[in-house]
Amino acid sequence: MDGKALLRPVRADLLHEGKAKRVFSTDQPDLYIQEFKDSATAFDGTKKGTIAGKGSVNCRVSAKLFTLLEKWRVKTHFVDLLSDTEMIILPVKIIPVEVVVRNIAAGSLVKRYGFVEGRVLTPSIFELYLKNDELHDPLMNDDHVLAMGLADAGELAYLRRQAATVNDALCEFFGTIGISLVDFKLEFGRRPDNTIILADEISVDTCRLWDKQTGRKLDKDRFRFDLGDVEGAYQEILERTGAAK
Repeated sequence: MDGKALLRPVRADLLHEGKAKRVFSTDQPDLYIQEFKDSATAFDGTKKGTIAGKGSVNCRVSAKLFTLLEKWRVKTHFVDLLSDTEMIILPVKIIPVEVVVRNIAAGSLVKRYGFVEGRVLTPSIFELYLKNDELHDPLMNDDHVLAMGLADAGELAYLRRQAATVNDALCEFFGTIGISLVDFKLEFGRRPDNTIILADEISVDTCRLWDKQTGRKLDKDRFRFDLGDVEGAYQEILERTGAAK
């Protein structure tokens, strides 16, 4: 993979700590370490808790999915696993525009627009959100992105094409293991040469995943809505994706 080092990097300074991850610089300038935490939040951080083993599950599932996407020619920041909760990544400057892809109506789509939960969306719906906790990550459109100078028209078109490719790849993969990919969030970042690559994570935290046969929710909604067996759902995704191997 591009950027993979011969020597494993050594953690240095904490650069950023979010609700679910920490990012560290290393002794190699073009490699960072991303550490996944067990802490969990929902509803703009108003609900907080801990999900035992979540950091390990999300790290390994993300590594599995990033590796899959590389085979679909989607460039990502993932380099290698360092431990069960740490991955080596390429440094990027995150574009503060979250791309959400919806294949089945759920969550805020049902609340905002009155869709019936479980309705299959044809075509899939692509949404943009401003990545800003203080403003509660508001929904935005292309004009907002352009007016704020967050990306140009060509870059927006590229993000949509990449999101569509990711959706095709993940729907195919999850379909083979009996899981419906309801919706998911993507974040992208710019490399020093302004190349845009997929970043952050693709995990149980950032995807809605339902069992195809039973409709059972196997994602962070179990934590959000107190559905019980949260740890079990995360572990089930780890096993079914093959990321535990």
